[in-house]
Amino acid sequence: MADLSDLGLSEYEARVYRALLDTGPTTAKELSRASGVPMGRIYDVLASIETHSLIRSQSASRPKKYVAVEPETALSRLLEDRRRELEARADQYEEVVDELVCELDASEPANERFWTAAVGAEGTIDLLEERLAAAEESVVVVAAVLSAQFDTASVGNRVTERLGAAVDRGVDVSLLMHPDLVTELPDAVNERYVNTLLPHDRVSTRISDAVERTFTVIDGVETCIEVPHPLDSTQLFAMIDVKDPSFAGEITREFEPRWEGAERLDLG
Repeated sequence: MADLSDLGLSEYEARVYRALLDTGPTTAKELSRASGVPMGRIYDVLASIETHSLIRSQSASRPKKYVAVEPETALSRLLEDRRRELEARADQYEEVVDELVCELDASEPANERFWTAAVGAEGTIDLLEERLAAAEESVVVVAAVLSAQFDTASVGNRVTERLGAAVDRGVDVSLLMHPDLVTELPDAVNERYVNTLLPHDRVSTRISDAVERTFTVIDGVETCIEVPHPLDSTQLFAMIDVKDPSFAGEITREFEPRWEGAERLDLG
């Protein structure tokens, strides 16, 4: 059940405001009795909620009287206060992240092979986004048709956004796609490609009928491979992420002649 404390008021502040709604204009002494807030605390509580513009006071009267602001107005003011607090906190978190990015350096990867996997459509895209965000030098994306489990527009936009961020970091991006995939992509995704990726010299895109599998090679050392469901090749089962320079090198050597024989794509 929602309560005024959810919008930042203390228990005493909430009790005083609710009591004022019931009593109408009243003194601090009467309000202490009506709200159950001790007389020794009532003035501090009134001063606090007055800073939130939830009450008005009549200083000319003796003793001083207080009246509650209408609930709709009061709640709107509390909501704005919370929004400002959250925005300020978000700014603080961003500053912390910026500092930690410079401070925390991942250790150099070991030469031994390491692999992990994500199962299901959403886990697969999350893993791919994570690895694209880690790219420092190059990304090679080879894409066949999308799994029927994917929301084509959503996945296309997410991947394009990550690739755009990588390019902005100075990463070279090569995209090799099956022609059917290009026709499957919604106009909004193609438009985002044109606006986000196409203007960059670091981005090259080609199409080829020879594309049969979907995989991504990152920085020449890491390979993300989509694994279709064993009983239905149109469905995605998992993605395997393999960190192994020698394996990535083999994949790259197989990729290069296919890239050279592919047709350039220009949606602009």
